[in-house]
Amino acid sequence: CTTEYPAPFDEVNLRAMGTMAVAFGLPVGYSDHTPGIHVAVVAVALGARVIEKHFTLDRALPGPDHKASLEPDELQALVHQIRDIERALGDGIKRPTASEWKNRNVARKSLVAAKAITTGEVFTAENLTCKRPGTGVTPLLYWQVCGQTATRDFARDESLDV
Repeated sequence: CTTEYPAPFDEVNLRAMGTMAVAFGLPVGYSDHTPGIHVAVVAVALGARVIEKHFTLDRALPGPDHKASLEPDELQALVHQIRDIERALGDGIKRPTASEWKNRNVARKSLVAAKAITTGEVFTAENLTCKRPGTGVTPLLYWQVCGQTATRDFARDESLDV
């Protein structure tokens, strides 16, 4: 923590948490004295396992802590945002998500004619490209298609069906 109420953003140094985690081999936390909730949320994204934030019913109350404290609605927002970040961090394994899987045909690409291709013309890097949707020939077959001869005419942007 930065022992100032409220702590200036340029004196927070959230990256020190990573340094301490490596040095001590232990989980780290963050004691936040900055205004608002965003620094505490970022601390969670950077690995803080515990967050300490001052709480008050009214920031106008006398004393040094109240100015850097959260009021009830802000504390609730902090907890919700931290929970969102915890879910968003995931497990670190990159794989298609359920929502991506249902959109795969729209999001993926297909081999298409980059320009008009006539029957007998050889497929090349100059006359092939990849575009959405992914309902045609997969771009994974690009090198197999290059060098083949077109058995019919293809209009520009037409999906290949070789």
